[in-house]
Amino acid sequence: MRHASSRLALPQPGAFVGAGSPALAEPRRTWTLATLAGRLTELSSIGSTAVLTLAFSLVRDAQRAEEPVAWLSDASTTFFPPDVANGGIDLDALVVVRLAMVSHLPRAAEHLARSGAFGLLVLDLGATAQVPVPMQMRLLGLAKKHESAILFLTRKRSDAPSLGALVSLRAEARREPCASPDPQAHDARETGVSTFTCTAQMLKDKRCGPGWKHVEVCRGPAGLC
Repeated sequence: MRHASSRLALPQPGAFVGAGSPALAEPRRTWTLATLAGRLTELSSIGSTAVLTLAFSLVRDAQRAEEPVAWLSDASTTFFPPDVANGGIDLDALVVVRLAMVSHLPRAAEHLARSGAFGLLVLDLGATAQVPVPMQMRLLGLAKKHESAILFLTRKRSDAPSLGALVSLRAEARREPCASPDPQAHDARETGVSTFTCTAQMLKDKRCGPGWKHVEVCRGPAGLC
């Protein structure tokens, strides 16, 4: 995730797969803005994963709810705008903040959160992610006050500790090729576009308990195989 431009898989229309149980279809156990509002959430991964796809799934959800979104990263990394636009994101409405150092991102996020203008803040912290506890406390207080969601993207193994005790929800992102592509996906077969399952496996959830997951079936952009 920490390179000049990252690619993301695109949502396959009608191919969403939920948690796999009617009991888990409640708003509290869905990968949506409503579930993350008022909380600090960490989405972690290592290697080739679905972090960006799952993060932009939340961005899309926020934009559909007409909630402003800000994406914060350092100068060494960014997403690939054409992929994001093809995935249904309104780039004109997405605020992108790029700073010289990753360590500056939490402070910038605090200023944005304090304004109360954003429904979702995404901080791409990478492998060197650190957010001091006092800063986490301020961000959490602001998230609760304004009913906004703050999402940290980190690069770490699933058995590594989360950013801190104040992180209410932590998920691991995974991406795997679909073993049996949708037989109705004629466009994908004809153009040779690969399809993937993008999974957010909940490692920690203070409200509902860990173990549930969110799965989306996505098609890879050109050049992703």
